[in-house]
Amino acid sequence: MPVATPINTERRQQSYELIAKLQKERQEVLSLYCKFAGLKPFSVNDTVKSLLTRFSQLLVDYVSLGHFGVYERVLSGTERRGRVLSVAKAIYPEFSAITDAAISFNDKYENVEKTEVFEDLEQDLSVLGENLAKRIDLEDKLCEVMK
Repeated sequence: MPVATPINTERRQQSYELIAKLQKERQEVLSLYCKFAGLKPFSVNDTVKSLLTRFSQLLVDYVSLGHFGVYERVLSGTERRGRVLSVAKAIYPEFSAITDAAISFNDKYENVEKTEVFEDLEQDLSVLGENLAKRIDLEDKLCEVMK
């Protein structure tokens, strides 16, 4: 078993902090998702527009943190644990696809003044919810081996 050095301990502590931040943002996204989904059927009004804008911004922050924070940390070349690298590489394609889907959702709904996009909102939100559930499973797998 390798001896813990101050550098290893510091890196692990940074990983724990990153994981905690990711999980906190995830909880905020899920909470806002549920609040927003509760507004169905969606109508074009200021409440829906405002909540959609907040949700989309938080969604982008969350997926960016997971993609560029956690994955960047694991795949930057400083991670030496083979199991962590193996899990990260195995789930990366699906993880990346879900990131792209979340960004596409944001891109579609970032201009809430276009009322025609609201026709697809209920279906798009449902698909996004399914993708978020998959992402959570993937994140949990990676975070578990990182701890």
